[in-house]
Amino acid sequence: MNYSIDKSSAEPAYLQLYKQLRSDIARNVYPAESRLPSKRLLASELGLSLITVEHAYALLCDEGYARSKERSGYFAAFRAGDSFLSGAAAPTVAVSDAQTAPQQTDFPFSVFAKAMRAVLTDCGTQTLQPTPPQGLLSLRDALSRYLLRSRGIQAAPAQIVIGAGAEYLYRLIAELFGRDCLFAIETPSYPKIEQVYRSAGVRLERLPLGADGIKTAALQKSNADVLHVSPYRGAPDRIRASASKRAAYLHWASQGERYIVEDDFDSEFSVAKKAEETLFAHTHQNRVLYLNTFSGTISPALRVAYLVLPPQLADPFQKKLGFYSCTVPTYLQLVLERLLSGGDFERHINRVRRQKRRALGL
Repeated sequence: MNYSIDKSSAEPAYLQLYKQLRSDIARNVYPAESRLPSKRLLASELGLSLITVEHAYALLCDEGYARSKERSGYFAAFRAGDSFLSGAAAPTVAVSDAQTAPQQTDFPFSVFAKAMRAVLTDCGTQTLQPTPPQGLLSLRDALSRYLLRSRGIQAAPAQIVIGAGAEYLYRLIAELFGRDCLFAIETPSYPKIEQVYRSAGVRLERLPLGADGIKTAALQKSNADVLHVSPYRGAPDRIRASASKRAAYLHWASQGERYIVEDDFDSEFSVAKKAEETLFAHTHQNRVLYLNTFSGTISPALRVAYLVLPPQLADPFQKKLGFYSCTVPTYLQLVLERLLSGGDFERHINRVRRQKRRALGL
């Protein structure tokens, strides 16, 4: 085995091992259904504890790269090619989103109120000033740094667009690509996705969902230009795309001038042991637009969402849609920037994830 652990690194040993195993599984060093190295062998050869190795394997199982068989060990579950070219079903992940924990996700009002008071005191009349069309630069910069450290998304502030809710950004996406483009959406999906696209006049193709994402045959036949997916937990059936299916989406997008809109609904509160993987972070051809909101993490009353464009679409977006005024008040953007920069937002996310894990006994 060609694995090594740098014990002087700030990165935990279990994450180092997880990344190396994940790389080999994704590169087909371990084909689907093949046995992975035993945890005792890895622990012995790498000088790690069994708990450390088990933690690495748990992450692989959480994300659909591996699965465990009782008294048999761990087996590769990732099908990079098969998931797109055949109808083989991908195994379900170890931590199922069908499991539900108490939804105590309210952002602490005292923390939010403190940030509001601080912004009024420190920023004064700046709170009444207009912002650039894509949103306040300081908020976009804070989002850029947050996405990099928490989700592995590398995006400059110029690639980020702030808007009043996901539906508003759906409309901008439709205008960016134009009515001649064919949009494919999951069926069933969040109803407003279809409603907004239809109201914008774009052509729509509805792709049926299976147990692990869009059905392979439908994806393979699709001639859409843009694929809108909610790979973490789509509404209304809360279906989660497997690692194999996410790879299939990216493979689909690589065939010609195609793009994916990644609607990352509810992923921050995952009960997995690490932040959920995003399609945006794993695309090698910059074919993904990433969209998320603060509705679930802070409050739906905020009506604030953000869109991350691939680098090559930042300038076309500015030229085509840069005349729109930002739809989120400056004061609210300054409050969000303070919560992100000061760490309050991430502390809330981590606290809720710990509570949900404890509730599920994980």
